[in-house]
Amino acid sequence: MTGDHYFTAEPTTPARPREVEFSVAGRDYTLTSAAGVFSADRLDPGTAVLLRKAELPTAGTTGPLLDVGCGFGPITCVLATSAPSATVWAVDVNERARELTAANAARVGVADRVRVAAPDDVPADLSLAQIWSNPPIHIGKAELHELLLRWLPRLAPDGVAWLVVARHLGGDSLHRWLIEQGWQVERHASQKGYRVLRVTR
Repeated sequence: MTGDHYFTAEPTTPARPREVEFSVAGRDYTLTSAAGVFSADRLDPGTAVLLRKAELPTAGTTGPLLDVGCGFGPITCVLATSAPSATVWAVDVNERARELTAANAARVGVADRVRVAAPDDVPADLSLAQIWSNPPIHIGKAELHELLLRWLPRLAPDGVAWLVVARHLGGDSLHRWLIEQGWQVERHASQKGYRVLRVTR
């Protein structure tokens, strides 16, 4: 075992690249993943539910959009493909994840509209049309709350955030906590033990 987690800033685990294939909204994707990032061997089941059940942006969506905890970039690539007029910010603390997301954005032909960044490198005045996240539950509840309190206030007045959380990992308690923070929260869908939450002001 190593000390690496998917939220390690600079993984030391050998990368061992591999390919991950999945389909969303009638389009097939083949992305490169590697050890040391979140769900390295497959499209995470929660991410799959999020991309299947949430309302993907459309050709009329102009953004900017944000993928929090982008991993190797599946959400980023789907968002950028679905919304060809939008800029997508892909944020992760994990350097390897950021490198993979940038490479995968280029692979699917959307690199010109994807901005891959460490959290501190996102402009402070950026107002977001949408936030998408399969948030890193395993960093701990306090850290998770801190992460959401960092990004959700950047939503534009008419913006929307889409989150997916496993019920057994606190999806319902997170729903209640968000309401306590003053957000409007709707359980948009439930599938395979996951909650898809729609969060607005």
